[in-house]
Amino acid sequence: MTSDRRQPQVVVLGGGSWGTTVASICARRGPTLQWVRSEDTAEDINTNHRNSEYLGDEVELPENLRATNDFNEAAHCADVIVMGVPSHGFRSVLTELAKELRPWVPVVSLVKGLEQGTNMRMSQIVEEVLPGHPAGILAGPNIAKEVAEGYAAAAVLAMPDRNLAANLASMFRTSRFRTYTSDDVVGVEIAGALKNVYAIAVGMGYALGIGENTRAMVMTRAVREMSKLGEAMGGQRDTFAGLAGMGDLIVTCTSKRSRNRHVGEELGSGKTVQEIISGMNQVAEGVKAASVIMEFAEKYGIVMPIAHEVDAVVNHGSTVEQAYRGLMAQKPGHEVDGTPF
Repeated sequence: MTSDRRQPQVVVLGGGSWGTTVASICARRGPTLQWVRSEDTAEDINTNHRNSEYLGDEVELPENLRATNDFNEAAHCADVIVMGVPSHGFRSVLTELAKELRPWVPVVSLVKGLEQGTNMRMSQIVEEVLPGHPAGILAGPNIAKEVAEGYAAAAVLAMPDRNLAANLASMFRTSRFRTYTSDDVVGVEIAGALKNVYAIAVGMGYALGIGENTRAMVMTRAVREMSKLGEAMGGQRDTFAGLAGMGDLIVTCTSKRSRNRHVGEELGSGKTVQEIISGMNQVAEGVKAASVIMEFAEKYGIVMPIAHEVDAVVNHGSTVEQAYRGLMAQKPGHEVDGTPF
């Protein structure tokens, strides 16, 4: 017997590289609508099956992926919402969405960041603005253009309800994009925000010409810092050794396409944060997250030397040379139980 159930309508909010890539994945599985602010971007997606501004001319999008500038249209037809807007615009878009969205529609965030001012994770904002709507996150080692070009990759979809996560995960799977599931929303969100800060640290190291051994040391100790804070905030330790933690950290620290690594390298060349950000057409969430992470570290009483040095450079006028000297001045203790670098 064949099922006559209607396929759920996925609505992706946001027209950037990762939002468009996820929209193209969903469009291969079922009906998908992408809301974008730019009329030119919508025209490009609908007519040329491209998002040239963010993914270039080489990446061809599915013909059945449709884009719109009409926010009300997107909100009204959604069975699943995918939030691809940056952290600083997340709340305002949700507030508009609250006026139109039907009850109980799940909201999946793509944002690896924290809200400045409130220090809230994106799922917490969903719970506040859209009470009753299940909220989760899709995250992992995912450089958008590589996924869009068809290279094999994987991610984890974290939702508080395991059954819901399993049902939704099929919408984010293709033969080359593997989507695992988790119920550790806190851990996946914190891992996603933290790894961006550590990518800035490694980027600064690239600018200084540090060796491969040094990079491996920084990244390994970064996983430890991430795990300590994540567990203190309610996350599960295994999450930080998985795709959203170590996996995403590796690719964000090593890929030349990484926005946060780029920020670190540019800081190392002597540019200010303002100069770097003004020259980018996409958001580097690690810049915004650095100060928030230090507030969390103080709140939970956790020593986080790497994050501290990044925050000092990004927000307090320190130099990359001072940052690495500060790290190497830390006395090593027990690898597992000790807290310093």
